[in-house]
Amino acid sequence: MRILHTSDWHLGQHFMGKSRESEHQAFLDWLIELVKEQHIDALIIAGDIFDTGTPPSYARRLYSRFIVSLQNTPCQQLVVIGGNHDSVATLNESKELLACLNTFVVGGVSKESQDQVLVLKNSQGDPGAVICAIPFVRPRDVLESQAGESGEDKQQALQQAIAAHYQAIYTEAEKLAGEQLPIVATGHLTTVGGQLTESVREIYIGTLSAFPVSAFPKAHYIALGHLHRPQIVAKQEHIRYSGSPIPLSFDEAGTEKQVIIVDFKENELNKIESVMVPVFRPLISLKGSLDSIDQQLATVAGEKHQSELNPWLEIEITTEAYLHDLQSRVEQLILAREELSSFELLRVRRKREKTAASLTVADQESLAELNVEDVFQQRLQQEELTDEQLQQLTSAFQEVLENVFETDKEPPLLAQHDQEDNA
Repeated sequence: MRILHTSDWHLGQHFMGKSRESEHQAFLDWLIELVKEQHIDALIIAGDIFDTGTPPSYARRLYSRFIVSLQNTPCQQLVVIGGNHDSVATLNESKELLACLNTFVVGGVSKESQDQVLVLKNSQGDPGAVICAIPFVRPRDVLESQAGESGEDKQQALQQAIAAHYQAIYTEAEKLAGEQLPIVATGHLTTVGGQLTESVREIYIGTLSAFPVSAFPKAHYIALGHLHRPQIVAKQEHIRYSGSPIPLSFDEAGTEKQVIIVDFKENELNKIESVMVPVFRPLISLKGSLDSIDQQLATVAGEKHQSELNPWLEIEITTEAYLHDLQSRVEQLILAREELSSFELLRVRRKREKTAASLTVADQESLAELNVEDVFQQRLQQEELTDEQLQQLTSAFQEVLENVFETDKEPPLLAQHDQEDNA
């Protein structure tokens, strides 16, 4: 039995005013060929198929066409679980139809445990493994809030509730697996010790920062999503994040992207292999003083970039001075080198050499250089607060952010049309 594990496609991502459609199409074409070459029996997408709960129409087309293309490969099943960016309603709306195309969709937590369990078949059509398809677990799916609970109490209760959900699904899987079949589990969450990137949105904000590895059931392989850097969890080879297939932020640019092929022999895990994903569009981030950036651009200009799509560039200037013409200065440095004519400069930002304690006019730092968390933290630093007050305010603010970013609710129909037209 051969299973391919991937996650965090984020189809429909709008990146600094740019669409990722070409990169995603190139990845999906490559993935289809890999499934054929490697004779994959089942494919798992461990959450965040889409970047938003209301993906643009082209993102839905990429998803649908991929599923249709998969029918002409050896792959017997596609397993799709919902992530924190996905809308449960959006994924589940085509669930019954996609079941006719050997696609098992679990958009959100089900009331019946058996709805999240499936026997996977190998290329001969025989049972090869059992999967516990566990999506992103929203606190309201497994837990009722209790009045008077402290932050620590809420964290402990949520951890126990998610662990109990895993165990309930695993118990159902054991009934089907018996002694003959291996069990695979999925998940879309942050584990203790996981490495985050700037494009990863924190989940379980204000209640549970990370899920302990010891709370997972004893599955033969655990296919995780949410963290965009591929990684082995807590030195346990069978618990892995596949990572995103393309860099979703500039700080992921230096990370090799991969998908994971898992081989089972009879009822045991036999082999785990990482397959590197080609770079379809280089993302390059340069940091330093203006003089240093000029030197780095000279180095980049002398390199060969093997990709069909134009490289995207981010430049971070380290300086205390506020330079009103910073953007134009950087653009002139790029225009001076013909080898960089195909490069697209997406962002120029300034990084101060020293950290100030507050946000003041004297610092000459614009809001465009900060995210919402930065502004909130700098505002807190202007107040005389106890550690407990800081923690309470931060938790409350983060819970508000989670509600703002909640993607499970559909916007009004007019807003959907406007969003698709803008896309």
